[in-house]
Amino acid sequence: MSTLEPLYSIKINCLHCEQDFQSSRVRTSFKKSVRNDADFCSYYKEENPDYYVVRVCPKCGYASTENSATRLTDNQRKEITTKVSARWVERDFNGHRDWDNALETYKLALVCAQIIGDSERLIASILHHIAWLYRYKGDIEQEQRFLRFCLDSYILVYEHEGIGANNARLLYLIGELNRRVGDFNQAVLWFSRVINDKKIMDASMIRASREQWAVLREQMIAKKVDLPDEMKQ
Repeated sequence: MSTLEPLYSIKINCLHCEQDFQSSRVRTSFKKSVRNDADFCSYYKEENPDYYVVRVCPKCGYASTENSATRLTDNQRKEITTKVSARWVERDFNGHRDWDNALETYKLALVCAQIIGDSERLIASILHHIAWLYRYKGDIEQEQRFLRFCLDSYILVYEHEGIGANNARLLYLIGELNRRVGDFNQAVLWFSRVINDKKIMDASMIRASREQWAVLREQMIAKKVDLPDEMKQ
């Protein structure tokens, strides 16, 4: 009986140049993380599924994810042609990706998403994944840099969508990223919103916010940061 390989390929039709190409994915049975960080960064023994999120057209360099725009206007195509394809050296990201390949694909996806003005939520997600890649490498300076970019982007998402039952995860993430970049007072405010807003019914995010509230409190005490009144009980 043959052993299943972690990777398989799917056919993608490039939204920009309309060429078909193959892009690798990790089989569901191999997506078992060994641990997870509080901001949902996952660690894997074998192939990391996050390395394969971005699909890159070998012909024109257009990079996207499953959540990217589903059609391009003529103006968007022209922008991609000028700013990406004209500088593109043909190469294929199908098959195994190492850390460097993964980083290159995410940065390409970021450029493409920004060029076409894709959704802020998608841009925030790409920035977050880039921060995780630097975390895997232990590059704290670059991780912090991209966490701050990502945080700004998530706040824009919140400003567009507002608070609601479906945004508990977003509010929690904004709190957690503020904690990670050292903006403790902002972290307190965002975690408080999840814990105290009666419209939020997401029990797992309320629980996670309470847990990170406790972590944050210990952090603030250790760093001799004045605790707000609600943390003093």
